[in-house]
Amino acid sequence: MSQQAAPLISVVVPCYNEEGSIGTLYQRLRETLQRYDVQGTEIVLVDDGSNDNTWQSISALCNKDKDVIGLRLSRNFGHQVALTCGIENCRGQRVLIIDADLQDPPELLHDMMTKMDAGYDVVYGHRIERKGESFFKRASAWAFYRFLNKLSEVPIPKDVGDFRLMSRRTVDALKQMPERVRFTRGMVSWLGFRQVALDYIRSPRFAGKSHYSVHAMLKLATAGLTSFSTQPLRFALWLGIGLTFISGVILFGILLDWLLTGRDDMFVAMIGFFLLFQGIQWIILGIIGSYIGIILRETKIRPLYLLDDHLNKK
Repeated sequence: MSQQAAPLISVVVPCYNEEGSIGTLYQRLRETLQRYDVQGTEIVLVDDGSNDNTWQSISALCNKDKDVIGLRLSRNFGHQVALTCGIENCRGQRVLIIDADLQDPPELLHDMMTKMDAGYDVVYGHRIERKGESFFKRASAWAFYRFLNKLSEVPIPKDVGDFRLMSRRTVDALKQMPERVRFTRGMVSWLGFRQVALDYIRSPRFAGKSHYSVHAMLKLATAGLTSFSTQPLRFALWLGIGLTFISGVILFGILLDWLLTGRDDMFVAMIGFFLLFQGIQWIILGIIGSYIGIILRETKIRPLYLLDDHLNKK
C-alpha cells in the first residue's frame, strides 16, 4: 500500500491502563482484518494518559507493524476525547470503533461490513446481554438509556455503546462537530444517514478492571443529557412555578391557622418550609449551572486534546 493510499478499514481503539489486553486485542484484530489486507487496513491505538505500560505495549506494536498507528495524549482527557482523537487521525473509508477491553468482539466486523455493503452508513452494536457486569451497572445503564431517549430531542438507540462501524462520509460529518462536551453515540445519532443495529452478547473484560466508576458514568450521563436535551431547563421552570403556587397556599394556611387559633408555632413551620424549598432551589440552580458550565467550556475554545507522541504517522 502506498503511503498516500487511504486504507479500506481503520480501527480506532481508545486505551487507558490496558497493558493486559493490548497484545490479545492486536492479535484478534489482525486475524479479523487479514481478509481485507488486499485493500489496506490500519489500527489506531490512542493512549489516554495511561500510568501503566500501555504506551510501551503500543510502541512495541508500532515497531512490529507499520499499519499500527500509536497516538499518546499529553494527559488523561477521558474516553470520549481519546475516541475523538482517534477518529480525527484515522484515514479509512470505513472506521470501526472498539474498546481495548475486548468486551466487544472484533470478529463482528465481518457482519458489520456485510450490513454496510447493503447500503448502511452506520452499523452499531446492540447489547442484548451484558456478561460479567454487576447488577447495579446493568440496571443503571438500562435506566439511563431509556431516560435519555425519553428526554432527548434526537432518538438515541437503547443499550448501545460506541462499538460501531461508520462510513467515511459519517466520519467526515462527525469531525465537523466541534463541541467540547462529547457524547459520541448521541452525536452519531444526530447525524442521521442510514443506521442499523447488530445484536450481540457483550463479554466480560479480558483483563484489568473497568475504568468507568460511578463518577465517570454520571459524568457521561450528564454530558449526554445536557448535550441532547433542554428538558431539564424546562423542568426547572415548571418546578419553580409549581413550588411558588404551593408555597403561597401553605403560607396562606399557616397565616389563617394563626389568626383563627392563635397558635404561636408558625415560626417553626416557616423555618422547616424555608429549608425544604431552599434545597429545591439549589437543585434548580444546579441544573442551570450544568448548562452554563457547558457554555463556559465551549467559549474557551481550547484544544480538545494535545498529543505527546505520534508513531507511524501517515
